[in-house]
Amino acid sequence: MEWSAGAVARMLGISPTTLRTWDRRYGLGPSTRHEGKHRRYSEDDVERLKRMVELTASGVAPASAAASLLPSGDLDFEAAADLLDAARMRRVAVGLIARHGVVHTWDAVLMPFLIALGDEISSTACGIEVEHVASSSISDAMRVSGVALGKPAVLLACAPDEQHSLPLDVLAAALAEQGCVSRNLGARVPATALVSAANRVQPRVLFVWAHVQAYAEQVPLAELSGVLVGGPGWDGVPLPDGVERVGTLSTAVETILNRI
Repeated sequence: MEWSAGAVARMLGISPTTLRTWDRRYGLGPSTRHEGKHRRYSEDDVERLKRMVELTASGVAPASAAASLLPSGDLDFEAAADLLDAARMRRVAVGLIARHGVVHTWDAVLMPFLIALGDEISSTACGIEVEHVASSSISDAMRVSGVALGKPAVLLACAPDEQHSLPLDVLAAALAEQGCVSRNLGARVPATALVSAANRVQPRVLFVWAHVQAYAEQVPLAELSGVLVGGPGWDGVPLPDGVERVGTLSTAVETILNRI
């Protein structure tokens, strides 16, 4: 027997919005698809969702509850990436974060995967499509897993023209995991905008990421305070007094927490 999303929501006593959210964020969606029709929930799908409702009702965080319900075969990020299966990559990443935390998941699984993929792209020019989908899925997983509310103590930004913003999403999630609220300005933040945002938010710490030296050199360090920098773009860039460089995610988290 199979059911529509509306029927399952009524059956479980949850809203259709919650059902869609669990599908989008954690991959707890319908597994059956018929030609020309909406996907339908199977009996196994419904049983898994019933357990999700029970776990969350008992106080288990949704991400942790979903991770505990994932089939063991879904824990292979690389296999999901090979299939360009964004939903599964996101689900695997969220599950790993729930089990092991942001820093371990990044250092042990996700960063090594991206480095190996980058080496493959450099040598064969193949895999750019995988990198794009994987990076987007990882960013989504980090945003889902890392949420802390309140006034931001930390401002995160990429250097002007820097488009590699994934490290900021990872750092924001790792900080949120420790209860530290940050504000992420994302990619390609112009120098004037960075100064304006820092003056407006007045964070305890401003972290600036740069992958390329030419972009790092555009950051107006002399006009900013409480600055930490990270990324290979800072290699060879003279840093004024008071500006510190961090080399790893764990060091960045530790340094920021010590400063606030």
